[in-house]
Parts: sequence; structure tokens; C-alpha cells
Amino acid sequence: MVKYLGLHETLEVHELLTFKNLCLTKSTTMGPLAQDEELKTILSNDVSAGQQHIQQLQQILTNREANQ
Repeated sequence: MVKYLGLHETLEVHELLTFKNLCLTKSTTMGPLAQDEELKTILSNDVSAGQQHIQQLQQILTNREANQ
């Protein structure tokens, strides 16, 4: 599937990767500042999920570049 990504699809994945990096940065930065324990848990879970999503997006881009 990955080797069939067009240029516009690759750019869209790159935009998603940029957005996820921004979200991860914000959650990581705001986590220690949060006083509510439930909010800290939500931000911590978001950091974990965001890291996984970023790895998946990076893998898509890496595989796409290797298959050209």
C-alpha cells in the first residue's frame, strides 16, 4: 500500500506528522503545569499515543521514500 502513495498523499502525511509533533510538544509542555490529576493523566496518555502516531507516520514516509 505504501509504495502507491502519490506526491500529494506524501505531502498530506507530512502535514499530519507536523501537526502531531506540535500536539506532542504542547502536551509534553503543559503536562507538568497541570494541577488537576485527571488532566495530567489525559495529557500523559496523549503523549504516549502521540509518540506512537508519530512513529507510524514516520514509518509510512520512510517506506514510501524507499519504494520509489
